[in-house]
Amino acid sequence: MIQTKKERVLFSREEISKRIKEMGVEISDYYNGNELVVISLLRGSFIFAADLVREIKLPVEVDFMTTASYGDEEVSSGIVDIIQDVRTDIKDRDVLIVDDIIDTGNTLLKVIEHLKTKSPKSIKICVMLDKPSRRKVDLQPDFSGFVIPDVFIVGYGLNYGNYYRNIPYIFTFE
Repeated sequence: MIQTKKERVLFSREEISKRIKEMGVEISDYYNGNELVVISLLRGSFIFAADLVREIKLPVEVDFMTTASYGDEEVSSGIVDIIQDVRTDIKDRDVLIVDDIIDTGNTLLKVIEHLKTKSPKSIKICVMLDKPSRRKVDLQPDFSGFVIPDVFIVGYGLNYGNYYRNIPYIFTFE
């Protein structure tokens, strides 16, 4: 655990909450009353996904996938493994993938390719944080909380090692 470095808060708990409420309205309006399957990518997005689905005013089914590409590092390995697949039948259904952050895009691209084999009606991407300066694939989120520069961030579900997911705001170390 890093205890000697000073934190610099990027987004407060209040800013995050306000933005998630706005995103809930955007998503509800976009899907216009239709059913939605929200697939949260574990572990990083579980806090964001829980807060977000409470703001979506539609019939929502929630499922989870577990992927791995970081381990305990600050930079993605570039290799994406699907550890746990969805259990929900998504054939002919609208799917919203919810993740904590998109940086290189490798994880989300792999997840999209995998989910397409299950014949959903549509697949859209929702992320809390978008780091476009690190993108290595041509992929943009459909719904995004905040665009951030190329800094390593933690808190609000994002971890460093096995820690900091429980911090209610998003910060970086100075």
